[in-house]
Amino acid sequence: MKLFFFFFKRHHTSLLLPSNLPKPQNPPPKQSQILRLCKSGLLLDAIHLLNSTNPSKLTLKPLLYASLLQTCTKAVSLTHGLQIHAHVIKTGLETDRFVGNSLLSLYFKLIPNMAQTQKLFDALYFKDVISWTSMITGYVRAGKPATSVELFWEMVRFGIEPNDFTVSAVVKACSQLGRVSLGRCLHCLVVSRGCDSNPVIISALIDMYGRNHRPGDARQLFDEMREPGAICWTSVISALTRSDLFREALGYFYLMQRCYGLFPDGFTFGTVLTACGNLERLRQGREVHAKVVTYGIKGNVVVESSLVDMYGKCGSVDDSRRVFDRMAVKNSVSWSALLGVYCQAREFESVIKNFREMEEADLYCFGTVLRACAGLAAVQHGKEVHCQYVRRCGWRDVIVESALVNLYAKCGCIDFASSVFAQMLVRNLITWNSMICGFAQNGQGEEALKIFDEMIKEGMKPDYISFIGVLFACSHAVLLGASTTSTNSATAERIAKKMIELEPDYHLSYVLLANVYRSVGRWDDAVEIAKLMQDRGVKKTPAKSWIESNSRLGSHIHVGDVHIPRKIDFNAVWGHCVKTRIDRGESTEYQPMLEAGV
Repeated sequence: MKLFFFFFKRHHTSLLLPSNLPKPQNPPPKQSQILRLCKSGLLLDAIHLLNSTNPSKLTLKPLLYASLLQTCTKAVSLTHGLQIHAHVIKTGLETDRFVGNSLLSLYFKLIPNMAQTQKLFDALYFKDVISWTSMITGYVRAGKPATSVELFWEMVRFGIEPNDFTVSAVVKACSQLGRVSLGRCLHCLVVSRGCDSNPVIISALIDMYGRNHRPGDARQLFDEMREPGAICWTSVISALTRSDLFREALGYFYLMQRCYGLFPDGFTFGTVLTACGNLERLRQGREVHAKVVTYGIKGNVVVESSLVDMYGKCGSVDDSRRVFDRMAVKNSVSWSALLGVYCQAREFESVIKNFREMEEADLYCFGTVLRACAGLAAVQHGKEVHCQYVRRCGWRDVIVESALVNLYAKCGCIDFASSVFAQMLVRNLITWNSMICGFAQNGQGEEALKIFDEMIKEGMKPDYISFIGVLFACSHAVLLGASTTSTNSATAERIAKKMIELEPDYHLSYVLLANVYRSVGRWDDAVEIAKLMQDRGVKKTPAKSWIESNSRLGSHIHVGDVHIPRKIDFNAVWGHCVKTRIDRGESTEYQPMLEAGV
């Protein structure tokens, strides 16, 4: 697995692509006409003319069949391609390198099952760099980058020197796998072979660094280019955006136009709109929207979906809806963007309503609607979505499963949340945080702390939400009388002070610390925390609870700036709620309420 093999040994292989077939000096009239028809994309006419020709007079069979196979691939006609493959086998032309590579291209572009393509590849009589590159590229497109890398090393062991297309494909595979070290080795190979001016390879390298959060390397590689084209500008803008360097991404966007006179394409606009949305720059987003219209990029589902997302992140829900309604073509990405807009605006009922109107939902849509159900504490709707997800998509997606854990935990169904959590094969930070906060908010502080310890042991680095959950767990443990000693209160105090240091504007850290001080009788300290909160201008967000009722999907009660007493008469609280619901004409059947952020 040493790349210096490439530097000291060069193996002669043809670099011709299957489309660049050798052309005879003076082909016979009929065969020349077949080649012209193939070049014009007239597949049926070419096949008809071939069938009317005496096979014994065909002197250019390899060229003709290779051209016909390429035309089948371009015309997306698998049926005719398979028929021609049968003729190839009968005539023994499968040993020809051009015919074999054309067959390989047909299979990996038109047949989704790579197993059949692999069988064809294994049976090829002659495998050159084009054959290997086709397979490596095919596995990248099929979402199997690890197999692509394995094939690459196998190719090296056979003494086949990669060409630019091979390197580009393997770089993409490394990008998807997160194997930056191998990507750097390929970068060295590119430089040593003098291919550092190839825009396709450089663009793939910039993308690889960007996807793996190496914006410095991506920018350095880009800055070293003498005359970067539009594709490389788009790649570096995307790399900066992926690393949340949105201002820098916008800077490069304006630079490519004003100083270099380059025109952005749909991918560029989609990335730039993402940057505008994350910066919540509505005015700048509108300017970019105007450029989209000026450049005539209409009907591009990527750009229009990015516009929906941008307006939503900037708080302009109505503009998002207008863009969405005007879209000529809507796919799951468009619907996902719209659902995300409503979810961010906390219009959870609209999320569920639009989800029901969708014909086809992707995993992101399921994750969003589950977050909406969690926001409404609408466990029944959440269970329905859970069933749809299992029926349509199967199981085992970390994003959806994390949303399920969050939903059941927030709705008080902690056993369901724990069951989903226990069955998850992959857990991310959101999953752990949902479980910690779920146990804490449902009064199981000790369980929350156990989950936190387990998370640390598995090497997951906590964030401030993790610490808020632990703080909440400690606060509950003290409030509920689980420990009258100073152990939990001291832990809570230490965490809260750290959280106030890290997030001085986050109100919940102050509130929970004040509650801990009150619970152990440190009233003066509680007053000091309240004063500190006031001096820093930190506003306490009004608490909100949702109740799933028969009359409406969700209703909420604003608590406002309420001080929690040392002892709460929950029977009196429920009695007040029953009276309120009678006054509204709603059902008085008992439905559990959830605390939300107090």
